[in-house]
Amino acid sequence: MLIKFTLNGDAVEVALKTADRLLADVLREDFQLTGAKLGCSIGACGICTVLVDGEPTPACLQLAALCDGADIRTVEGLATADALHPVQQAFVNQTALQCGICIPGHVMQACSLLEKNPNPSEEEIKASVDSVYCRCTGYHRIFEAYREAIATAQKTAKVKA
Repeated sequence: MLIKFTLNGDAVEVALKTADRLLADVLREDFQLTGAKLGCSIGACGICTVLVDGEPTPACLQLAALCDGADIRTVEGLATADALHPVQQAFVNQTALQCGICIPGHVMQACSLLEKNPNPSEEEIKASVDSVYCRCTGYHRIFEAYREAIATAQKTAKVKA
């Protein structure tokens, strides 16, 4: 089965030998995109989060066959050659990295939230942060990274206006 989709802005295709291949496996094995880590494999921890048509999606549960025609973004597709994405930069600035296993999931959740709502409430930020399990940080620095990314997005919006 041949599927075609957009991956980090590029049109790609992959031949699936079986219809039950998971998106996480296709990203990691076929495209060597290892940012989406495998954690629980039941969609509960959020560390494998990628954006499928703009929606945060656990890649460990998403059948790749169902992504035919989709727009998929991974953490590897956020930065440009010149700079990190503002959310990535905020995580670096706030030292919200620790071991790094959950960070791609957090970054993708934050990007999704800010794309939908550039001025989220504390409750919306908490819900987004809570959707990805972190064993290291206690979440304080992750919250600070969200807040910095929001402030940066709001400054950028004012400059463009």
